[in-house]
Amino acid sequence: MGRKEQVVEKAHALMYKPEMIRNFGIAAHIDHGKTTLTDNLIYGAGLMSLELAGKEVVMDSYILESERGITILAGNISLVYDYNGKDYLINLIDTPGHVDFGGQVTRAMRAIDGAIVVVCAVEGVMPQTETVIKQALMEKVQPILFINKVDRLINELQVTPEQMQERFTKIITKVNSLIKRYASAEFKEAWQVDVKKGTVAFGSAYSNWAISYPFMQSTKLGFKEIFDHCKQEKQKELAKKLPLYKIILELTINHLPNPLTAQKYRIPHIWHGDKESQISKDMAACNRNGKLVIMVTGMKVDPHAGEVATGRVFSGTAKKGVKVFLINKMMDATLQQIGVYMSKTERFQVEDVPAGNIAAITGLRDAYAGETVAEEKIEPFEAIKHYSEPVITKSIEAKNPKDLPKLIEALRQVGKEDPTVKVQINEETGEHLISGMGELHLEIIEYMITHDKHVEIETSKPIVVYRETVMRESPEVEGKSPNRHNKFYIVVEPLEDGVYEAMMNGEIPEGRPKDMKAMANRLKEKGLDADEAKKIWQVYNRCLFIDMTKGAQYLNEAKDLILQAFEEAMDAGPLAQEKCTKVKVKIMDVKLHEDAVHRGPAQVIPAVKRAILAAMLYGDSVLLEPKQKLFISVAQEYMGAVSNDIQGRRGQILEMTQEEDLLSIVSKVPIAEMFGFAAGIRSATQGRALWTTEYLGYERLPKELQNQIVRNVRERKGLKAESPTPNDFLE
Repeated sequence: MGRKEQVVEKAHALMYKPEMIRNFGIAAHIDHGKTTLTDNLIYGAGLMSLELAGKEVVMDSYILESERGITILAGNISLVYDYNGKDYLINLIDTPGHVDFGGQVTRAMRAIDGAIVVVCAVEGVMPQTETVIKQALMEKVQPILFINKVDRLINELQVTPEQMQERFTKIITKVNSLIKRYASAEFKEAWQVDVKKGTVAFGSAYSNWAISYPFMQSTKLGFKEIFDHCKQEKQKELAKKLPLYKIILELTINHLPNPLTAQKYRIPHIWHGDKESQISKDMAACNRNGKLVIMVTGMKVDPHAGEVATGRVFSGTAKKGVKVFLINKMMDATLQQIGVYMSKTERFQVEDVPAGNIAAITGLRDAYAGETVAEEKIEPFEAIKHYSEPVITKSIEAKNPKDLPKLIEALRQVGKEDPTVKVQINEETGEHLISGMGELHLEIIEYMITHDKHVEIETSKPIVVYRETVMRESPEVEGKSPNRHNKFYIVVEPLEDGVYEAMMNGEIPEGRPKDMKAMANRLKEKGLDADEAKKIWQVYNRCLFIDMTKGAQYLNEAKDLILQAFEEAMDAGPLAQEKCTKVKVKIMDVKLHEDAVHRGPAQVIPAVKRAILAAMLYGDSVLLEPKQKLFISVAQEYMGAVSNDIQGRRGQILEMTQEEDLLSIVSKVPIAEMFGFAAGIRSATQGRALWTTEYLGYERLPKELQNQIVRNVRERKGLKAESPTPNDFLE
């Protein structure tokens, strides 16, 4: 039996001892050392040599990851360690740090209970560090801190011991301020990271050593000795005295929760069904003998095994042959194979996986990341909330027309594997659109389609995705059905800022309200009029549909058709057929024909849809453009060149700070102006600038650009170039 098989056998035995399990992820800003840290943990479990730990980057097994030196896909591995004479099972997820792959981090957070946040000692807390801490805390995942690359601080930046301590204090203070800001009330203080508590470690993942306060106490080694060893280039000695994996292991085992503890507070947070039900109690208690409930957190298409789901088992035990129900898809399925991950590409089959563990499962062909899988029909888990959205689109076609069916299947698979990719398939024209988080995201998707799915493709230049909204309340607009027997009176107006922000944060879910009273209370709290809050029909695309009619006959019978019309209007606004957002649509009155035959889909849908679109134009329709926060670190001498580049891209400088001779510039830039930025900034700074971006949401397009952009988008979509008027929808 090979070493990995032995680990799997031990891991399977430990799955039945939830108090000995830790499910955690490693998360950080790009290049801060997550995957190198993971290597050390793999070495500690006896699965690689010390010489390769930190250099091999085992978890970056996808070809593009090793070529580009970045993590693109989250990777799972199960490891077994002996700690103080007891075996522990670590279910570990290594996550990407690049902003374009933040969706992978969000989905991983649903599967785990704790997170090691890695921060580079040289760069400090960066934008993506803040994002991953927020992602963890929104899922009630406890963070602990590893400050990496301490050797670089000493040898490259030549800091004194006092300066080193100051830098550490600054990082810890910043991380704690983020925990205070984003953690739920009961954990704001309890989860503060603290050197003396042992929830912070310092070290070098590349050189395989680390130190924490408890280890300082037991080894009598301190920062002075570490400073001296680094200066004298004796880091190999440090790695023997202070092996990184041991310090990290102590951190996680002593300070991160096991599933028995974590599920008590995580289940009420992510599952909103009946708290008194048996299924709720089984999940909260991590009961392996309860009914099976799995949350799918990832899907991969394996060329041999087909679609493989990654899922956290919250209740019951996943076994081959168990009949389950996909709650959101409303479909039956049967579990076919159960396994554990030993890397991104390796899975080992096991008999079963009980509650509290992460499993690889085949047989859930129609599932997707975010699906609830259960033995009986239950309330689904809260949807996984992604904190940015696709803002760049490309048109994609098969080079060879006979490959069109293969391309459609490849796009379907890509959309399932990565829910942050939006795919629109037009089978009539053969043109398909893929939307992603950024240029790199789309580049990777194109590579996957060509090399993994074996479809030769041609793509257009990137297109920016806009949104449509209204600036003021419209007059009441009458929409008539084609047969003139039905009339709908519609008003649109901008959605209140507080309500919109709550939708962005996931506090107000999409769809038709399940608990009308709770929804009304939440909307009132966020600033919606009390009368309107009681009459919500639907939330869609962060827009609201409200029924303000009084005593209207036959309205309930037409409700589904009216809402279909609302969705269609919000999916393609009046100006450029872009999606709408932050719009409140109110139906004020209706006159419906008494005979249902005369108020079918062909009558109701066009009448309501056109009335909404016309009302939006009366309400001063505008385009919103996506923006990014741009963070640039550069030497003082390049300030002018960088400022000119930002302003030349319609950017707005928000903040400038200087630390020694390094300048940090924070600005806000339209994504439409960011194409070619990498080449531009390298040229302006002779390649000496470091930069990163963060999705910022949509803001109004400047007035002077709107007509031209609307014309460009309409022409691209094959529409009449001139902007429409309300009469175009009311004829």
